[in-house]
This record gives sequence, structure tokens and C-alpha cells, in this order.
Amino acid sequence: MLKNKSISLFTQHQLGDLLLPNKIAMAALTRMRCNPKDGVPNEMHVKYYTERAEEAAFVLTECTAIEPLGNSFYGAPGIYSKEQIEGWKKVTSSVHSVKGRIFLQIWHCGRSGPEKIIGGIPKAPSNIRNRHKTRGIDGIVDLPEPKELSKEEIKELVDIFEQGAKNAKEAGFDGVELHGANGYLIDNFLRDGSNKRTDEYGGSAENRCRFPLEVIDRLIGIFGAERVGIKISPLGRLNDMYDSDPEKTYAYLLKELGKRFISFVEIMKAPDFRKVENLYEISGEDQIKNIFITMKKYFVYEKEDKVIYKPTLIGNNNLDLDQATELISENECDMISFGRLFISNPDLVTRLKNGYELTPPDYDTFYTPGEKGYITYEKYKIK
Repeated sequence: MLKNKSISLFTQHQLGDLLLPNKIAMAALTRMRCNPKDGVPNEMHVKYYTERAEEAAFVLTECTAIEPLGNSFYGAPGIYSKEQIEGWKKVTSSVHSVKGRIFLQIWHCGRSGPEKIIGGIPKAPSNIRNRHKTRGIDGIVDLPEPKELSKEEIKELVDIFEQGAKNAKEAGFDGVELHGANGYLIDNFLRDGSNKRTDEYGGSAENRCRFPLEVIDRLIGIFGAERVGIKISPLGRLNDMYDSDPEKTYAYLLKELGKRFISFVEIMKAPDFRKVENLYEISGEDQIKNIFITMKKYFVYEKEDKVIYKPTLIGNNNLDLDQATELISENECDMISFGRLFISNPDLVTRLKNGYELTPPDYDTFYTPGEKGYITYEKYKIK
């Protein structure tokens, strides 16, 4: 039987101009099922996303690169070629046929790109190497020192993000989420551990947020603010990330996003579900004890003491039903995005709502090619 306190998870929610059937989203999940030669979504992607979109409030795609140098995962998709657009069209059309909603997670890997996968030297705000190892073609590899972007190259990347958004719209996506977490390009600019620039794109929180906000403005120009979100990980240490004052940095970012009437902000709580080495003297969770409560107080943009806008806060990162229920009931989060549970339970919403047994995921097939562990999980069968 469903506990009374968890009913709120399964009630409708207004996200921008979309009325969602519940408050359970599917988080972006790296699965690496494309042909590595072209990054084109295939029939496996159609089945995978359609099954999960049928019940979820909405689904987020895996991180999807805006250019070849932006893709750090062997077999991940892109959104920069005609073939990729056509592949994604099949996915979005199928999702819409079951009345689902799907957002593209638009992405650039920044300094976290292995040379053999991206075909060159990775780009970053500063030439500071990511000291964590990553998954490459030949197994787990070290990352090279990145090339520091010039101001002209930064402007070019803003244009490339805009073109990616145009391609996403052509492909039929309902909206986009900017990947600003986990040590990739947007995150590289945001945090002072990886951004040591001395021009208008580095130094103060305002300057470090400049490039991400320029990208957000372009995404809004294509989709409208009600269909644009961002994912952030203020406390995460994945990919050797750190900020000396995360509350100050993200308070500024969130206030600026509020002024732009952005639809949602997905926040990852610390620690990362993957056990990563913390190369700094303090952990993320020690910097901010309750990330959702702390960040949510900056969500409201006020003018003349009148509340103008309040984006949706989506809580993410290794949450179970009890944790999600409490976060919603205590008004710490407005929605919850589940990741690994959606991998092995395509009908996750039904299972959570009815207390059905959950199928555990097969970790060995998270990043392997082929159908196994991707589209071979079945919906719950009542015995």
C-alpha cells in the first residue's frame, strides 16, 4: 500500500508551460549505445527512451555533444550532424506517440575528454589538467592538459551551443537541459578550482558565470525559457572539481537564472554516487550541509519585494523512494530525478506508486554496447 506521505510524488506538477503527470523525472544517464563512428541514435534508443517516457514526468537524454571535441564517451550521441538529428527524430516521435516528454541534455565535455575519443586536445577555461582518470577507448586512462580557450574561441562555442539547440528543436525535443555538472565544460567555467582566468570569464563569481549564462541565453532564444533547464553539482568532486565558496558562486548563478525565468534547475547532492577521490582538504558535503535547502533560498527572484518567479528545483543523485518522498513532503525539492532505478525499471513510476519490487541494475552492462542491460529489462508482471 502507498504511504500517505508519498502521495505528493505522484501528483501533477507545472514545469514551465508543461503540466506534468507526476514529479518523477528520469535523469540523464550515460549509456554509450551509439555507433562510435557517428554518434547517431538507433532503434535501441527508440525503445529505451519510449518505454521510460510513457510514465515519467519527463525523461532527459544522456549527455549529447555539440561537436566532436565535446564528446568524451565512446559510443555517446551527438547533436551536430544531419544523421544525428534524423536519429533523434525517431526517438522523439516515438516518445510523443505515447504522450511522453523528452528533453535533450546538451553538453560539451570540456577538459574531461580523452584524446583518442575526441580526436584532439580538450578545451577548457584554463590549462589545468583533470587529475582523475576516465574511461577511454583502451580502458581507464589519464587525461591530457587542456588547451586554454581564447575569448574568440569562447564566443565560437556559444554559437556552437546555439546551433546544437537549433538542431535539438529540429529533432523534435520538448526542451533542453544544459549540462553544467560533473566537471565538464560549463562546470569548468563555474568553479574556481578549474577556472583561473584573469579576463572577464574568470576571477569573480560573476565572471565565472558569464559563459554559462551566455549559453543559457542562446538556449532560451531557441526554446523559450519555459523549456530550458540546467544541471549543476556545486559540491561534486567528480573529474577533479572544487570551488572555494560554492554558496557564493551558485547563489549568483541561481539569481541570474531566476531573472531569465528558467524552467528548472537540477541539483546533484553530494557525495557523487561513484566513489571518486577527493583531492582537496574539504569534502563537498562539509562545505554545505544541506545543498537543497541552501540553494533553494536563492531560487526566488524578487523585485520591489514582490515574488516574480520561482524555478522548479529537481533533486538528483542516488535517491531512493523514502528520501525522495521526504524531500518533496518537506518542500526541499519540487521534483525528483531518478537515474539508476530507471535503468532497470522502465515502469519505475508504477512500481514506486504501487510498492512493487524493483529490479536491481546490472552494473556490468552500464557502459557496454548491445541490447543487454539496455532494452532487456521488463516491466513488472503481476503474479
